[in-house]
Amino acid sequence: MKDLGIRNVKMKHGDGMKGWPTQKPFDGILVAAAPLTLPEALLAQLAVGGRLVVPVGAEGQQQLWRITRREHGLHREMLEAVSFVPMLAGVT
Repeated sequence: MKDLGIRNVKMKHGDGMKGWPTQKPFDGILVAAAPLTLPEALLAQLAVGGRLVVPVGAEGQQQLWRITRREHGLHREMLEAVSFVPMLAGVT
């Protein structure tokens, strides 16, 4: 990111199911592996107006979701069928 001149992005290598609670709230979270179900920890770390883009589902049945936190709840949009590697809890 530094080489590209992008300075407003933080990245962490770790257990994606947990997110990064010490840095919350986030305006955007982009997930590059597919959990079987949507991790509640990631939703809890979104700021109002923040967006989470995440593939969800088992191999061969994954859907890409965009979830936006609003003042009074979450707005969920299924974008398209996708195929990502699985997200495994406890694996970094």
